[in-house]
Amino acid sequence: MGTPDFAVASLDILVQNGYNIVGVITAPDKPAGRGLQLQESAVKQYAVSKGLHVLQPEKLKDPAFLETLQALQAHLQVVVAFRMLPELVWNMPPLGTINVHASLLPDYRGAAPINWAIINGEKASGVTTFKLQHAIDTGNILFSDQVSIHDDETAGELHDALMATGAKVLLKTVAAIADGTAEEKPQPALPAEQIKHAPKIFKEDGRINWAQPIDKIYNLVRGLSPYPTAWTLLQDKQLKIFKASKEHATPTVAPGEPVSDQKTYLKIAAQDGYLVLQEIQLEGKKKMEVEAFLRGFRM
Repeated sequence: MGTPDFAVASLDILVQNGYNIVGVITAPDKPAGRGLQLQESAVKQYAVSKGLHVLQPEKLKDPAFLETLQALQAHLQVVVAFRMLPELVWNMPPLGTINVHASLLPDYRGAAPINWAIINGEKASGVTTFKLQHAIDTGNILFSDQVSIHDDETAGELHDALMATGAKVLLKTVAAIADGTAEEKPQPALPAEQIKHAPKIFKEDGRINWAQPIDKIYNLVRGLSPYPTAWTLLQDKQLKIFKASKEHATPTVAPGEPVSDQKTYLKIAAQDGYLVLQEIQLEGKKKMEVEAFLRGFRM
């Protein structure tokens, strides 16, 4: 059960290692692009290419879907970047349902663990496989593996690293469940205030507060690149920032004020430095390098 690219690597490693995939459950096709043509999920495209049986329920409690799912007689269900399952779905197979989550649980439970790890300036992340139970991302841990986060790494780059690691951890997990050697460990019971969360990210979360320290702003840009991207206003238009570097200095202008030579650089003042813009997109324009942007834009 999965939808985006992140889940494809996990499905592929099971296929490549000879596991019998009796069904693939993914999101319904959705209209996308200017022509609003129906777009298949990355998981569906892969599953169809391998001749796998695909189900795309609108509602997971739909009786017809539940009947079809039951008829597949799966021993084990695997969830990777899907959606919340009702108990009558996750409790259906005799070996239960396992989830591949892109964090080292119990930290970063929630919808956006990759983004929040970088936004918060973490030096490491990882992947955890666990058994599903009632509360989201709280089930017993099976296996985990840590991945380092580099100082200039973006959410997109960490996504790809965790996608590959997640597939390997899943393969190890399924093999252990199949041969009966998997051991479940309850998640550490940390005080609520010590657990780092990873809630869904909304547009306003990406708006840069230039009164903050430059390190915090730089981490926000990395943590939201390439999607949904950090942004600010430039001459009353939204400016998305895909790539930038940071410069520690005492700013000569107020936080949020741009500084540019109109040719080669554009940087914006923060509390204790500048964010040096490299790849940006102004509202209504294409994404471009800052030098190209400055050729057609006057401050």
